[in-house]
Amino acid sequence: MASWQFLTPRLKAQAIASTSTTQLHNLGEIQQAADATLGAGEFIYLKGVANTVVGTPVVYSTANYQTALAPVGSNKPQPIAIAMSANGANSYAWYQISGNAVGAKTSALALASNAAVGILTAGKFAATGTGKEVIGALTLAKATTPTTVSLVINRPRMQGRIT
Repeated sequence: MASWQFLTPRLKAQAIASTSTTQLHNLGEIQQAADATLGAGEFIYLKGVANTVVGTPVVYSTANYQTALAPVGSNKPQPIAIAMSANGANSYAWYQISGNAVGAKTSALALASNAAVGILTAGKFAATGTGKEVIGALTLAKATTPTTVSLVINRPRMQGRIT
């Protein structure tokens, strides 16, 4: 399991892999952290949504920083982040937006190395489908577990409308 440490020392910082029922940082705050195995990454502080587990892809509003499970092919180029903790409604947590990440995927679905990913089930990564590709995310290695996939992400977004 990853052990993320902030690159800039912080007093009373909420740990990357924890959830809080109290807002401890400014919503939308972005921080860099590093892990000995996964390297450096960027994280954004957001308000949670129910049914979030570690690795869940969510979309979020830049107006109020509220999350929602990443939808199937919404045709809206919404930003995506990956949950770093099991977060719920009315809770606050860090979500990854760049670096090497571990995402939740559709069970038993094979994903090849260096392949594009999409959202074919709300809140789960999968192989791409028409209009459902996640821009700014690729598989880092072939998915070897039934529920997670290693990704490299760079400020991922839902794919917008294709004409």
